[in-house]
Amino acid sequence: MKIEDVINLAKKRGAKTVAVACCQDKEVLLAVENARKEGIINAILVGDIDKTKQIAESLNISLENYKLIDISYLSEACLKAVQLVSEGSADIVMKGLVDTSIILKAVLNKEIGLRTGNVLSHTGVFHVEGYDKLFFITDAAMNIDPDLNTKKQIIQNAVKLARALDIDEPKVAVLCAKEKVNPKMPDTVDAKELEEMNKKGEIKDCIVGGPFALDNAISEEAAKHKGIDHPVAGKADILLVPDIEAGNIFYKSMTFFAKAQSAGLVLGAKAPIVLTSRADSDITKLNSIALGVLAASKKD
Repeated sequence: MKIEDVINLAKKRGAKTVAVACCQDKEVLLAVENARKEGIINAILVGDIDKTKQIAESLNISLENYKLIDISYLSEACLKAVQLVSEGSADIVMKGLVDTSIILKAVLNKEIGLRTGNVLSHTGVFHVEGYDKLFFITDAAMNIDPDLNTKKQIIQNAVKLARALDIDEPKVAVLCAKEKVNPKMPDTVDAKELEEMNKKGEIKDCIVGGPFALDNAISEEAAKHKGIDHPVAGKADILLVPDIEAGNIFYKSMTFFAKAQSAGLVLGAKAPIVLTSRADSDITKLNSIALGVLAASKKD
């Protein structure tokens, strides 16, 4: 599977409605328009509509295909977009030209937000030329230094997304600096505990292994060289990073060094949240919208 297959799969699932918060952004409008043309979404644009019209005109995008809600104040626009999802008028929330903290505050609003009691986490999906499948990186954006229980929920969020891409039993590698448990390296201890939790059925619908160094998580040759015999070794679908520092560096190295194609979502709320960086291209945003459609379509 390649990243373009995510869009093709979304087409098969049927269109979903996206509520775009603070829609006055060039790349966001391009992504939303391309997603609409692909037939995978309808969209409600919430934000400064005068600015949005100016941007749309410069891009030759007709706004007649969209429902428009004019709210120029950023926090109010975010609340409205979240409310549309909360009340069932939309299926996905998408971040536009607004700080992440503002839209997450709306998502977590006690009255109209999308709280579930679960941990919110970010999962990125990547395709690197020369690697034979998509892989998932989590969590590179939300949880700073997750404890064992948080890591468990991060895995569960990522597994649910992988299953939405028809990966029925994803293989999860818990990444560390080495592949042996060392009491002086707490993340290796957590990794082994997560593996045991999976064996006991406390983490379902996947195979969890750890600790793994990156090489023996994704390369069967590297795993064999080190004598690692595990169903996940060299075959990982999901790479659980130990903390946000490792995840952020890994994520951006894939984007800027490897030139990987990617998509990303925030998971754990009542609905998928397309929360991309302002630096992300309209193509990455389109891929993320398609990923959101798959996540919103999957019923476990």
